[in-house]
Amino acid sequence: MRLVSKQALKELLGNVPLTAEAYWYLRQPGRPVTPEFTLDRLQSAIPDWRDQVLASQLYQSKSHSQQAHGNKRIFIFATLRYWLEHATALGMALAGLGHSVSLSYLPYARWQEPIDGFNLRRQNVYTENVLEKAAPLLKVVPLLTQSGKSRIPEALEKSIEIVSLRDTQYTLQVEDVNLDSSLYKLRYQRNKAAAIAAFSYLRRHNPDVLILPNGTILEFGVLYQVAHYLGIPTVTYEFGEQRERIWLAQNAEVMRQETTELWKSRKAEELSDEQLDQVRKLYAARQHASLWENFARRWQGVPSEGGAHVRLAINLDERPIVLLATNVLGDSLTLGRQVFSDSMTEWLQRTVSYFASHPQTQLVVRIHPGELITKGPSVADVVHKALPAVPENIHLVPADAKVNTYDIVEIADLGLVYTTTVGMEMAMSGVPVIVVGNTHYRLKGFTLDPTSWDAYFELLSNVLTDPHQYHLSQEQVDLAWRYAYRFFFDYPHPFPWHLVHFWQDIETWPFSRLLSDEGFSGFQRTFNYLIGKPIHW
Repeated sequence: MRLVSKQALKELLGNVPLTAEAYWYLRQPGRPVTPEFTLDRLQSAIPDWRDQVLASQLYQSKSHSQQAHGNKRIFIFATLRYWLEHATALGMALAGLGHSVSLSYLPYARWQEPIDGFNLRRQNVYTENVLEKAAPLLKVVPLLTQSGKSRIPEALEKSIEIVSLRDTQYTLQVEDVNLDSSLYKLRYQRNKAAAIAAFSYLRRHNPDVLILPNGTILEFGVLYQVAHYLGIPTVTYEFGEQRERIWLAQNAEVMRQETTELWKSRKAEELSDEQLDQVRKLYAARQHASLWENFARRWQGVPSEGGAHVRLAINLDERPIVLLATNVLGDSLTLGRQVFSDSMTEWLQRTVSYFASHPQTQLVVRIHPGELITKGPSVADVVHKALPAVPENIHLVPADAKVNTYDIVEIADLGLVYTTTVGMEMAMSGVPVIVVGNTHYRLKGFTLDPTSWDAYFELLSNVLTDPHQYHLSQEQVDLAWRYAYRFFFDYPHPFPWHLVHFWQDIETWPFSRLLSDEGFSGFQRTFNYLIGKPIHW
């Protein structure tokens, strides 16, 4: 008789009801299954959070809370440890404001690696056991155990395929992916399972609002698509580089950074001297590779040394200079953002091929410094695939180059961008910018925004024939500065806990402080927006 391997046994037992759960309760009660999915910190914190909420001013005066916020039935979804920690705190805060909150989850440690059914179910019961300590504030809904029909509407099937494609692109940090790959099949299988369970549960329970992170990739994207199909009001959220700030989107994917309504409301408002000074200081910090106020990110590796210095460093001459500032391949801010190209990759390849045949112009491809912390291929690989021999008028500036992007902006005659914020900043410097991706500052009045390949190449030809004719007017430059202020300072909403600094932030803003008059006055509007009340810009 052949011995059954341990892994095969796990696969077998994973299909037998209650075996994994019984094993956990008998052998590992209260303990994590693997070090990769450990909720020890959350498990220790929940009882104290619960006591703080139950003792808080706003919870004790529920009539006041419900009068201010209304009593809504809220469904929050999370997966992955860090999002689950954050979502638990968010749900408990909303419960403290008088709402009925259901917290749903999937117990995955990694989105890109398979896990056998036995271990997955053990992680599921472990997570449920941790979260149930938040009762009566949270109703825990393990999405893994929600049953539903295997068939879902055709429109949702197509959405699952799109989300799975984005997941694969995001994970590999490439845009051209093989749909027969094991990674795509894994993401499709998980996404479809999540869609079936969510469709079944949400259709039966129909919450007043669904709140979830991101809303574009992984199971977050799937839950967004299911809620959208069912007509359930949905709020997606994410975090930028600012502490005590959150990005929100209502019935939209927050990573699309939709600012149309904000701009419509505030476009005509001139900036005060104080507001203009804020933007100037922030822009200076971005230029000089320094931190500023609550922005916890450096945008450059080296300080600015000026245009003359960078001319020598890159070996540029007096021919017109075009700066192509790239995004990181597969970044969630680029996926699905094409306007007329099939992808950012196609735009890059066709653009460098164009300049290879136009030696009268110098193209500087500034590769995003973010590539230093990613594992995918470089934009340089994309360029070399299109041009095995890079001509002398095309200069690749690697991610690790000791070159400040803003020094190149200083000497550029034209900017080319997909979605990077550098395009907005070039416009702030008066440089004409052609925007080819569907980014938040496109069509805001200070960029050149082609809608077809013909229009794009015609624009390139016209601008390079007479760059000075396309230099931005003072009115357009002022508009760019005004928009920058609105995007950096009005678009993010006040919020106590940043995902990256969550455990530090919750010490600064514990529930006892958050659910007091002080916290209520500082964050009331944001919590109103989170439960679906219209955002007033």
